[in-house]
Amino acid sequence: MLGNGVVGILAESVNKWERRAPLTPSHCARLLHGGTGVSRIIVQPSTKRIHHDALYEEVGAEISQDLSQCGLILGIKQPKLEMILPDRAYAFFSHTHKAQKENMPLLDKILAERASLYDYELIVGDSGKRLLAFGKFAGRAGMIDFLRGLGQRFLSLGYSTPFLSLGSSYMYPSLAAAKAAVISVGEEIATQGLPLGICPLVFVFTGSGNVCSGAQEIFKLLPHTFVNPSNLPDLHRMDTDHSRHASKRVFQVYGCVVTAQDMVEPKDATKVFSKADYYSHPEHYNPTFHEKIAPYASVIVNCMYWEQRFPQLLSYKQMQNLTSQGCPLVGIADITCDIGGSIEFVNRPTSIDSPFFRYDPITNSYHDDMEGNGVICLAVDILPTEFAKEASQHFGNILSQFVINLASSTDITMLPAHLRRACIVHRGVLTSFYDYIPRMRSSDSEEASENSTNSVSNKRKYNILVSLSGHLFDKFLINEALDIIEAAGGSFHLVNCHVGQSAEAESFSELEVGADEKAVLNQIIDSLTAIANPTENDRFLDQDSSKISLKLGKVEENGIEKEPDLKNKSAVLIIGAGRVCQPAAEMLSSFGKPSSSQWYKTLLEDDFECLTDVEVIVGSLYLKDAEQIVEGIPNVSGIQLDVMDLVSLYKYISQVEVVISLLPPSCHVIVANACIELKKHLVTASYVDSSLSMLDDKAKHAGITILGEMGLDPGIDHMMAMKMINQAHERKGKIKSFTSYCGGLPSPEAANNPLAYKFSWNPAGAIRTGCNPATYKWSGETIHIDGDNLYDSATRLRLPELPAFALECLPNRDSLLYGDLYSITEASTIFRGTLRYEGMLI
Repeated sequence: MLGNGVVGILAESVNKWERRAPLTPSHCARLLHGGTGVSRIIVQPSTKRIHHDALYEEVGAEISQDLSQCGLILGIKQPKLEMILPDRAYAFFSHTHKAQKENMPLLDKILAERASLYDYELIVGDSGKRLLAFGKFAGRAGMIDFLRGLGQRFLSLGYSTPFLSLGSSYMYPSLAAAKAAVISVGEEIATQGLPLGICPLVFVFTGSGNVCSGAQEIFKLLPHTFVNPSNLPDLHRMDTDHSRHASKRVFQVYGCVVTAQDMVEPKDATKVFSKADYYSHPEHYNPTFHEKIAPYASVIVNCMYWEQRFPQLLSYKQMQNLTSQGCPLVGIADITCDIGGSIEFVNRPTSIDSPFFRYDPITNSYHDDMEGNGVICLAVDILPTEFAKEASQHFGNILSQFVINLASSTDITMLPAHLRRACIVHRGVLTSFYDYIPRMRSSDSEEASENSTNSVSNKRKYNILVSLSGHLFDKFLINEALDIIEAAGGSFHLVNCHVGQSAEAESFSELEVGADEKAVLNQIIDSLTAIANPTENDRFLDQDSSKISLKLGKVEENGIEKEPDLKNKSAVLIIGAGRVCQPAAEMLSSFGKPSSSQWYKTLLEDDFECLTDVEVIVGSLYLKDAEQIVEGIPNVSGIQLDVMDLVSLYKYISQVEVVISLLPPSCHVIVANACIELKKHLVTASYVDSSLSMLDDKAKHAGITILGEMGLDPGIDHMMAMKMINQAHERKGKIKSFTSYCGGLPSPEAANNPLAYKFSWNPAGAIRTGCNPATYKWSGETIHIDGDNLYDSATRLRLPELPAFALECLPNRDSLLYGDLYSITEASTIFRGTLRYEGMLI
């Protein structure tokens, strides 16, 4: 049956509110009549589907309960087990690829029937982003539903508001109609205002993905102002003052988007928040949301991913304390429906027809009405179906492109990569991507044999707790991790597993890894560290999203726990926050400290003293620039630093071992003098001018190195030149001619301005190079070019390997200096040139 070109569409049976369809009638029409290879489409009858059966018949689809003639069968949610037919291909949201216990009977049924299974959640593009998702529709529907409930709640508290006229999302015939209703509410707020007793009405949004985007899309239809989290206290003070002296109505609502940085702070007061460090080591941070954000929030719209290793947004106790302090919080819209998750007291899901419950923190009790004390909570797990028509259209627009391949394919190897990766089972056999599932099921089984290598009771001599987080399942990194452990001869036991519930969400797994030899455990740790720090050749183009975070716990040897004492620390100060700063900071943070594998290898060998931990400080005249550069880079912090403020300059240089100056060349001498006095090394990318050269003796006397010309040009060209020259001299050769061409040419399609150039450094500095005089030697003749005539001296250059490139070359400063520096005084030609595209304006 596989690949016979006949497609079936299931009648949804899991939830009475599920009215979505994987393909709409219009999609069916294009598939049937567009020469796609789809010969028939058979639709199971449904009286609740958003599109009536007759509409499918009108475009040529057949209505039948019997899908036995279909090679490919599509649904939204998983079908009942008795609906799985043998030797067919199925596509739906199966929730099986993470070995979720509740869905293993479905997987077993598919395996037993020799069927194939494609999971929509696993269809991802090269960037690692899911291609089929309903996130924005969840955010839109959830926000509208909550605004309706907010109106009802305010009424029970004695306030009439425009929100009371809103209906639930499913009550509108279309998304456009629902938005029009919200706009109408917004117009009423703008003209009639809101009662002062409920103002300022502040909506706090958590998360940054499609769900949050959809929720904010609805919110922005109201008259609104977004405020920074740090301004929330001032907003409340301002509105309190206005309530005493100004009008009796407020004509807008307020929004505030919070990120992880607003929810936690480092336990170590000397540290600054690092997103990467927080995701890797959340235990190093204390929760602050309940202190800095929640006291000023009227509504919390929760759209973020959360897992148990992270601090909660609000716990039972925190909510009780906030209530006793008079917190204005009215309700929680938990659109993620993360039950018992980041908001602890949201401990039950709600339904579309009964979307709210009321939690009373004082009595720690739950109620189904809107009356009385406490906060109202929305936690509906099937929100996108409230906009079934638009959600189905959006989904089918993408899915229909995949159906063409799936309906006609009999050989999985012939499918595009994104569809191959989405195939969990093919003809009754788990595909190689998902062969970790039985291993995880076995590890998680309470009935694991004592003789099993994965049994808790059968510990190895050396054991370590390994925590992995990231896109473990949708990018198959868990499979890679388990392969590494078993291939090395180690064992594992699944201690804990929490799976992400959205396209942006990451997952978290804790594994107890064991080995009988230190060398084996070392090898496992080395290999796990390698996949946590992928190279340029990794599978996915989006390196950051395919990367995992790795945390290694204490090593236990024969029941004795060991942990290291990291005593030795070193630091680097980078001054200047231009475009070249961030790559330098990232490189230093990744290469400067020992890898996790080195760290634990040393731990096993009981040698703790040799470890070093490098910290990077980025200083800029403007603190905002420094903070923007360092965001998300571990072990890197940003500070405000003016090099003309010598007190601050000396203070920060004294705290580090090496200074990297990325400032304009005229500033280097100030930094260099400070480094000499404090005996700290200095590195710059700029040419070594006379002011720096004069400091040579002082630097040597201080025992430090001032290393200049360590960029691309000059820098990398120096090293490449010296490598070739040294090789020639070692073979007793002589250099007759030396020419070096360098330059930061943009890719041709990006050379789209009159200069045909893109500045990666100070534009003024780049232009000033065109005023520098130049001297070089060509065929024994010394040639000097005045700065005013430099551009006129440009000569055409063509590369045989790249004949289409129209380049020209300018002589670069004094090339004769390099005759001595490179030890090539015998050369009759010594020329260093800068390349640019021919015809540039300057």
